[in-house]
Amino acid sequence: MSTKSCELFSTLRDHSPGPAEEWSNSAIFRRDNVMHWPEFIRSSRLRWTVLVTCIFAAFTVALLGFVYLKTKRDMTLRSDRAIASEMETLVALPSGQRLDTINEGLRYDPGRRRMVGLFNAQGDRIAGDMERQPTDLQIDGTAQNAVADRLDGVGREQQSVRLIARTLPDGNVLLVGRDADEIEEIARIVGGALALGLFPAVFLCIAVGVALSARARKRIVEVNERVQRIVAGNLRERLPLGNSDDPFSQLAMIVNGMLDEMETLIESLAGVGRDIAHDLRTPLTRARLMLERGRSNATTVEQLQSVADKTTDALDQSLSIITAILRLAEIEIDQRSAGFGHVALADIIREVGDMYEPIAEDKGISLIIQSPDELKVHGDRDLLIEAVANLVDNAVKFTPAGGRVEIGLVRSHDETIVRVKDTGAGISEHERGAVLRRFYRSDGIRHTPGLGLGLNLVAAIVKLHGFRFTIHPGSGCIVEITCPYATTVK
Repeated sequence: MSTKSCELFSTLRDHSPGPAEEWSNSAIFRRDNVMHWPEFIRSSRLRWTVLVTCIFAAFTVALLGFVYLKTKRDMTLRSDRAIASEMETLVALPSGQRLDTINEGLRYDPGRRRMVGLFNAQGDRIAGDMERQPTDLQIDGTAQNAVADRLDGVGREQQSVRLIARTLPDGNVLLVGRDADEIEEIARIVGGALALGLFPAVFLCIAVGVALSARARKRIVEVNERVQRIVAGNLRERLPLGNSDDPFSQLAMIVNGMLDEMETLIESLAGVGRDIAHDLRTPLTRARLMLERGRSNATTVEQLQSVADKTTDALDQSLSIITAILRLAEIEIDQRSAGFGHVALADIIREVGDMYEPIAEDKGISLIIQSPDELKVHGDRDLLIEAVANLVDNAVKFTPAGGRVEIGLVRSHDETIVRVKDTGAGISEHERGAVLRRFYRSDGIRHTPGLGLGLNLVAAIVKLHGFRFTIHPGSGCIVEITCPYATTVK
């Protein structure tokens, strides 16, 4: 079982406040507390929603202010241009025609938006609907704000106006203006319309945030309930999946994959325990029987020594099993990754070949080494030697006399392949997965010395390095360790 899976399982148990029944009755797993308001309001998603909404509202208010001021300024400029144009038209007219034009223009202004006043040098009104000149008026031909008294057929009224005052060549003063309230009113209408859109937008943001927070909390509660059942021992339970693009679903897929691995490892661990008990019981039972027989039947020192030697062999076999199991555990918990470095594969091939060449000669087997390229990978040299040695050991062990064993190093695209090929009986297709299990030994080789841990050890080393281990069907046995991203030694 991998360390990460064990840590997760232990963490889930360590964080549980009590038995599964007590935990299931706690508030965090009760459906009736899904919308418990104090806890709901404290959710980080809702707080972020409120923060984003406040930022959005502040931005919108700033935007509304800008639109309001921009609209008011543009309309004021447009009004000033109209006033200036009308002023130029009246100034260009003769005196008599100017009076008629002023009166005629006012007659066709039912909305009372325009205001015109013609005054003599003493300030007396000559024409127009402006009763008197406004106070603090600057007669310089520039547009300015003022409050003027309108006097017409409707009555007397004070109005805020935007006007231009100019002295005519004959000494009279001409005032032309427009109602400033019209500009303010239009600007207020525009600003009000935009402000009315702010409230639905803020409400929509908060509503979406509340909905997302409630949805997320519902998912979390459902996940907690599933985790509770997993901690209680139901390892077949899985987290709920939704839309594949949903981050919750992606996380659930990762966790479910880890749970699948945990379930497989726990089941295999139970099987390994039985296998260990069986494989240790056999040599220990044999040792005990030999000791009992020696005690009862041995009559000489030589007989006792023979019994002791056989007992020692049986105990050595038990110790070999324990050592191999500890070795596998050391590799699987990644304790050897600190010793990784650049490893020359050709040197490993030649070293293993030199190691097994005498053994192969004794059995009458041809051992051939092929490594045309000097290649290297990133890994642990001792572990890789151990993996290749296990493959060669199996090939020599199960190849009959007169057979052939080849150890090759092949370059294929961006991968380097360590290949061990023999002319033995091979591994049947339905056993290719089984031979990687601990203590597995097929019926045809049960009487051959061995522990049934060699290929399992190779698979563990290959997995630690991130390589790929393959058993190919065909005559004899062909096994390969594929190492990606190999580089050439210079």
